[in-house]
Amino acid sequence: MGWGAIPRGSFRVPRVLLVEDSEEGRVGLSRYLRRKGYEILLAVDGRQGVEVARAEVPDLILIDLSLPVVDGWEATRQLKAGSVTRGIPVIALTAHAMAGDRERALEAGCDDYDTKPIDFPRLLTKIESLLEKKGSPALQPEARRHLRRL
Repeated sequence: MGWGAIPRGSFRVPRVLLVEDSEEGRVGLSRYLRRKGYEILLAVDGRQGVEVARAEVPDLILIDLSLPVVDGWEATRQLKAGSVTRGIPVIALTAHAMAGDRERALEAGCDDYDTKPIDFPRLLTKIESLLEKKGSPALQPEARRHLRRL
């Protein structure tokens, strides 16, 4: 096994579903999270986000609130109403940080909220915190040590 190879069966990397209609946002955030050791699933609208979440059951979802087809508010409500997806932590992302948006996002079922432009270290802290609360096996100490070496 090579120096960068992940030992089989020892752990799995967390899977994050990024639901974002902006190509620039998808590319930048997915690139950053991949470098941090996350596997990224992508969706470009709320309906597709709900479908991917139901099919793939990611460890965490990052969802833009201003999405086409089904907005992030409604997509989050659908996710939290579904038996397969209700336990998946959801972080709302928005460029339109209006008064009351955080509370509204939490009421819709989001577990946390962050504003754009993305402060990557701050968002990463929120992701790690929610995954730890969920008890993600991917964040065991040996997994963290291995990912730091890559």
